[in-house]
Amino acid sequence: MTDRTRHSRGDPSGRSASGFTLIELVVTVAIVAVLASGIMPMIEVTVQRNKEQELRSALISIRNAIDAYKKATVEGRIDKAADASGYPKTLESLAGGVEDKLNPAKAKIYFLRRIPRDPMFSDPGVPAAETWGKRSYTSSAENPQEGADVFDVYSLSKGKGLNGIPYQEW
Repeated sequence: MTDRTRHSRGDPSGRSASGFTLIELVVTVAIVAVLASGIMPMIEVTVQRNKEQELRSALISIRNAIDAYKKATVEGRIDKAADASGYPKTLESLAGGVEDKLNPAKAKIYFLRRIPRDPMFSDPGVPAAETWGKRSYTSSAENPQEGADVFDVYSLSKGKGLNGIPYQEW
């Protein structure tokens, strides 16, 4: 390459330029920042949607287990006091098992493998059964209160779902 060719490219020193200019770097960083700021709200909504799906699934599992316990009581497989509702006394009895009266070997009946946690509950150190609000059979749906049994469960979260309904009402 001759000196003339080098000068015709715009580099008087004869060296070829390599790398990015400061303006190219600033523009690239600005484009990445704009893209990231648009993606962050979508990520937050996706995370909330996943937690809500976990909440729905956990509520269905626990409620199905409570109903199965009540059915087993009605069938005479579980002892029940005369004044009792037939619902489990605690959530722990769903996973801990209860003795099957109709089984000669007195095997236990298990309604859950484990008690699922409320995904909206923030403290991971609290036992799973304590992350749920519990409603007794004698309590109203509008003002759920704990009592001698567990008729239903609900989230203790004060937040609202993406559908606008408070988690406590799910």
